Amino acid sequence: MGVQGAAQCLLPMPEKTEIDNTRFVTVNFQKPVFKKVGKAEQAALRDVVADMPSADNAKRLVMRIVKPQSPTDERDAQAYTLQADAKGVRVEAASAQGLFYALQTLRQLAGRSAEVPYADISDRPRFHYRGLMLDCSRHFWSKEFILKQIDAMAAVKLNRLHLHLTDAAGWRIEIKRYPQLTQKGAWRTESDWDKWWVFGTRRYVEPEQGYGGFYTQQQLREIVEYAAQRHITVIPEVEMPGHSDEVCYAMPEISCSGVAYANGDLCVGKERTFQVLQDILDEVMDIFPSEYIHIGGDEASRKAWETCPDCQKRMKDEGLVGTDQLQSYLTARIERYLNAHGRKLLGWDEILEGKLAPNATVMSWRGTEGGLRAVQMGHAVVMTPGAYCYLDSYQDAPMTQPKAFGGYNPLEHVYAYDPVPDSLKGTAAEKLILGVQANVWTEMIPTPEHYEYMIYPRLLAVAETGWSWHKTDFDGFRKRAVEVNDGLIARGYHAFNLHNEVGKRQEMIHSVDHLARGAKVRYIGTYHEKYSAQGDGSLVDGLRGNWNYSDGRWQGFIGRNRFDVVIDLGKVVPVKEVTADFMQFTGPEIFAPSAVTVEVSVDDVTYQKLCEEQFDVDASKPYFIHNYGWKGDAQARYIHFKAASGQYGGWLFTDEVVVR
Repeated sequence: MGVQGAAQCLLPMPEKTEIDNTRFVTVNFQKPVFKKVGKAEQAALRDVVADMPSADNAKRLVMRIVKPQSPTDERDAQAYTLQADAKGVRVEAASAQGLFYALQTLRQLAGRSAEVPYADISDRPRFHYRGLMLDCSRHFWSKEFILKQIDAMAAVKLNRLHLHLTDAAGWRIEIKRYPQLTQKGAWRTESDWDKWWVFGTRRYVEPEQGYGGFYTQQQLREIVEYAAQRHITVIPEVEMPGHSDEVCYAMPEISCSGVAYANGDLCVGKERTFQVLQDILDEVMDIFPSEYIHIGGDEASRKAWETCPDCQKRMKDEGLVGTDQLQSYLTARIERYLNAHGRKLLGWDEILEGKLAPNATVMSWRGTEGGLRAVQMGHAVVMTPGAYCYLDSYQDAPMTQPKAFGGYNPLEHVYAYDPVPDSLKGTAAEKLILGVQANVWTEMIPTPEHYEYMIYPRLLAVAETGWSWHKTDFDGFRKRAVEVNDGLIARGYHAFNLHNEVGKRQEMIHSVDHLARGAKVRYIGTYHEKYSAQGDGSLVDGLRGNWNYSDGRWQGFIGRNRFDVVIDLGKVVPVKEVTADFMQFTGPEIFAPSAVTVEVSVDDVTYQKLCEEQFDVDASKPYFIHNYGWKGDAQARYIHFKAASGQYGGWLFTDEVVVR
């Protein structure tokens, strides 16, 4: 027995799997037998296999709860065993949730048939928390769209749906105590993010006169119930104190200035602010029974607090030093309120700044450092670093893809992430890493079709990272992902088609030999320390970059005329070509050069100018990589290569200066 054939469709991969592809049992999915399973739970489990075929003379599907008592570890409640042989299919678990996950595995084994290969599977999730964040603020998604994503999540055993319900772009949750939040803050003048936020006036309009919408409390209850039936907990996020432009517009009395459109942060100095937040949280907690309530906490500017009399008085009265401690005051006070109501606070890693609230759980997005710091302090963490878990970035060669927010994060890179660093494995601190979450910010994702295109199939990699104890090699995972992704497409999801994937940039696959490889480089203009690649030798190491400027092969230079290097070839040689690739990636403000100059010298004193070219920088092209430089005939030992930024300023990025 082995794990070939039918196992290639299993995703996430179970902990222990034995499959015999040569023998099959025909199963009656329509008449399962339940043992020690409640009637309501039976109905939910029947729904999982309701569309599966039945056959004459089929064997039984028996589902049994073997440990009805509540397990101490949530993951024990999700564990199951599955056996398929000549007697039929037997599924055992400690709870209906475990049976539910077993049926997802069984569906994958059967495909669309009534036949299941002989199998012996024992499975249990690696992490408690396996999530997806859906940004409902920047673009409003219908209830039906969210339910559709819940179905896909359940099929791959994800169990947390984080709804980003409030942000500057729109307040999306009905609060009956404060109807002005949706009346004034749920609609904006433009749907296009660039037109409204980047280049626009950032104005709100009256209900249904612009772009937006909100969920009624009844709609949210329906989402929560639908998700619960599929063993998914919905976690609401209400941003505070930053990302609150829409709140400060709808209720300027809780901003520092008291004037609409003047502030984006709530006023922490005013007691009224806390009353409003507590009233909002009362209604939020009434809708969402989740253990966690997410309060955001990220990217607050805190600027207005520096001169606000109320904030300054609060700081003086509480003995606070710095506005970071003022934000910590808000976080701790809100946490006490949530704890008093039996809930826990969850926030982005900025809540670490100042002083972390005593019982808070941190969601680490700015890399892994914040999460690891929180773990060292004894706090639970959900890992969601942008480099791996942000699915709003490009998933394939950017020039082949619809507009994205920035970065390049292909399926292989998402799959490579391990939330637990080697230094923590086997330690008590490892248990504080609750799990992993994919985040999908929607500034550049205006339609439901585009949203699904961005998350599938990459969400499958996050699902396996969250569930599987022993991930396979990427090639093995990709084969399984292709099959599951094809199934999503067949069911009406607008997923990125892996069959059409361009993949890695061809230039980066093999090293390039040229006259300057390994030569000494003198930097007149200095690369930025954050984008140093491998240091001073990177421009002549023979290694070209991939589609991503932060892959460790591209060097970044910021400001005008900052790319300026001299390469010493070691001796005078004939030179016929001096070129370099430059990237344009307008999202993170990387632009092609507006001018390139190449000079050569035999003595490093007198230089001969070979070319000095000017270029129009076209900011309407969001992404490209273009080769710049000179070709001809010259004698040289020293090569002076300069590139200048144009009218947009920003970054210059190059990966190799090639001399032939």
